[in-house]
Amino acid sequence: MFRRFLVLAVSALLVGASAGCGDTSSWVEPRAGSGWPAQYGDAANSSFSSADGPDALRLEWSRSVKGDLGAAVALGSTGYLAANAQSPAGCSLMVWESDNNARQRWCARIGQGAAGSSPLLDGFDNLYVGQPGAILSFPTTQWFRWRRLVIGAPTTPRIMTGGQLLVVTHLGQVLVFDAHRGTVEATPLDLVTGVDPTDSQRGLADCPPARPGCPVAAAPAFSAPGNIVVLSLWEPGADKPILVGLRYRPGQTPLLSREWTSDAVERGPLASPVISADGSTVYVNGRDERLWALDTSDGAAKWSIPLDYLPQTPPSVSPEGLVIAGGGPGATLTAIRDDGDRGEVVWTRADVGPLTTSSRAGHLGYTVIEAPERGQDLLVFDTGDGRTVNSYPLPEATGWPVGVSLGHDGRVVAATSDGQVYGFAPE
Repeated sequence: MFRRFLVLAVSALLVGASAGCGDTSSWVEPRAGSGWPAQYGDAANSSFSSADGPDALRLEWSRSVKGDLGAAVALGSTGYLAANAQSPAGCSLMVWESDNNARQRWCARIGQGAAGSSPLLDGFDNLYVGQPGAILSFPTTQWFRWRRLVIGAPTTPRIMTGGQLLVVTHLGQVLVFDAHRGTVEATPLDLVTGVDPTDSQRGLADCPPARPGCPVAAAPAFSAPGNIVVLSLWEPGADKPILVGLRYRPGQTPLLSREWTSDAVERGPLASPVISADGSTVYVNGRDERLWALDTSDGAAKWSIPLDYLPQTPPSVSPEGLVIAGGGPGATLTAIRDDGDRGEVVWTRADVGPLTTSSRAGHLGYTVIEAPERGQDLLVFDTGDGRTVNSYPLPEATGWPVGVSLGHDGRVVAATSDGQVYGFAPE
C-alpha cells in the first residue's frame, strides 16, 4: 500500500512540474546560424549584420577547393565553413574550421551542376545543400541526416519560421520541409508547367548567365516579418523574367500560395531580390541598369533609380533603408537611401569598382574590388560616406570573386570562381 501511494505521489509531482514548465521544445527548432549561414547572409538576402565588423584585418590563411565555386561560402555558429564546389573528381562539398587555419573537418562528393547554390548552416551547424534532383542534409559529420528528391536543382535553401526549410529549384518547384526530419510540410507548388520530372539537369547551363532556359536563376528572398517569399521567374516563351510573391501562412493550408506576379521591372530583374527588415519592400536590380523598389504586398513599383551600369549581384540593405548597389563589371560603389516614395543617391565613388555584393557589419562594408596592379583586393569601407577604411590584396587571385562572408567572430572570408578561398582575422 505504501509503495502504491509513493508511486501516485511521485506521478502527481511530475505532472505538476510538467504543467508548470510548459512546452520548452522550441529551443531545438532549426534556425539560421549566427554567422553568415548562406550566401547573402540572412534569408532576406540583406547581406547585413548588425554586429560591428573589424576595421583592421590580417590574412590568416588561404587554400583552394580544387574546383570551381559559383557561390560564396557559408559560415556557421561555431567556426565551421562550408563550400559547395564543382570539381571533376574527388570531394566537392567540404566543411573547414575557419578559425583553425581552414583545417578540413570533413568532405563528400555530391551531384554536380547546382553551382550557384551555396550551402546553408543552421544554428546547430547542420548543413543543407542542393544537387540536381535532390536536397540533402548533413549533421556536423559527413553522414546523411536525410535526402529528398526534388524536380530540378535547388537554389540556396532558406530556413523559415518554426524550423521549416524553403527549397526553390531552378525549374520552379517550391517545397517546404521540416528541417529536422526532411518531411514535406505542404503540397509542392509548381511555378512552371510541363516540366519533365525526370530531367533535373535541363536548363542548368542557362542559370549562371540568367537566360530563359533557367526559370529560377537566383535564390529567393524570404521575410518572416512580411510572411512573404519573393523570387524571379522566367516563364517559358516569355520575353523577360518577372517577380513572383508567395504568401507564407504558418500553420494554415495552403502553407504557400502565389500572391502576386509583377512585371513592373523594365526588361526584367537580374540576380536575387532583397527584402527590407520590416518585410514591406523588395529591392532588385533591373536589366535596364536601374535599382528598383517594389511593394511586397502586391508587387507594385515604389520607385526606381538609374545606376548607369548593370549590377550582376544583389544590393545589400540595412534596417534603416540604406542600400549599397550591387557589383559587377563597370560598377561604381554607390549608396542609395530609401525615402519611401523615391530613392536618393547619398554618395558614390567612381574610383572604386566593386565586383561583389557589399557584405555589411554595422557601419562597415566589405567587398572585392578590381586592383589593376595586383588583380583583386578586399576593400573595407565606411557605409556612411564611402571612404576607404582599409584594403587588402587577395594573393594570386584568379577568376571572378563570388562573395564575401562575415563570421560572428569578426572573421572575413572571400572566395573566387576558381576555387580560391581567403580567410581574414581581426587584427
